[in-house]
Amino acid sequence: MNRAERLNSVLAMLARDGQVDVADIVDELDVSPATARRDLDSLAEQQLLTRTRGGAIGQSVAYDLPLRYKHQQHAEEKVQIARAASALVLRGAVVGLCGGTTSTAIANELGLRADLNEPSPEPNLTVVTNAINIAVQLAMRPQIKTVVTGGVVHSRSYELVGAYTDAVLSSITLDLAFIGVNGIDPALGPTTHDEREASVNRLLATRAVRAVLVADSSKIGKKAFATMGDARLFGTLITDSGITAEQRAEFTEHGYEVIIA
Repeated sequence: MNRAERLNSVLAMLARDGQVDVADIVDELDVSPATARRDLDSLAEQQLLTRTRGGAIGQSVAYDLPLRYKHQQHAEEKVQIARAASALVLRGAVVGLCGGTTSTAIANELGLRADLNEPSPEPNLTVVTNAINIAVQLAMRPQIKTVVTGGVVHSRSYELVGAYTDAVLSSITLDLAFIGVNGIDPALGPTTHDEREASVNRLLATRAVRAVLVADSSKIGKKAFATMGDARLFGTLITDSGITAEQRAEFTEHGYEVIIA
């Protein structure tokens, strides 16, 4: 295992457990204590973790999120979806992220990637978001340029919505946009409960070369109040293995590329 792989493994341990000890790294990665400490020091210098006596803890956001973020349903599925989404992101890309628990999981995966946190004179990644919790989360990553839209804060989701948000998004271009949903139907497309959030999500998608829907399988077949577009706008869906063969075939028939995380 080379150094880059080792650092990624340490970050994966940290993401899994929330904290890591030198002894854990020694046992799991079969390295010396001195190597484990050097790896933790290196990640701390990149602001990817906080060193403690004998180990490290993950960087945390110092405020309370709304209830929807604290008690996630289908949390493991969302982590798998986030990892599949992260795999689509190339270094140097410009990525749009809406609010929501799955997008927050994607931001976490991007923030943990060693290649995106390597020292560089230019940003290794640019993230455009209307979610203030995601902005604060990524602001601790100096090699990730974080662009926040203007707008009015929606207290339920921590998303910025309104005319100011639209003005910023209308003046940029994105390589990728990841859009979360409250429901998704093969014919109707993605939907969300709030029409203001739907408007922002639709605009994010139109500014992207590739717009990707991210939805755990519990959202499939469900419909919410506000529509966002169909497969002509959102060509890709990332979901988990809970999707049935029949559901996948129906999405494919309607023009979606379906990625199973």
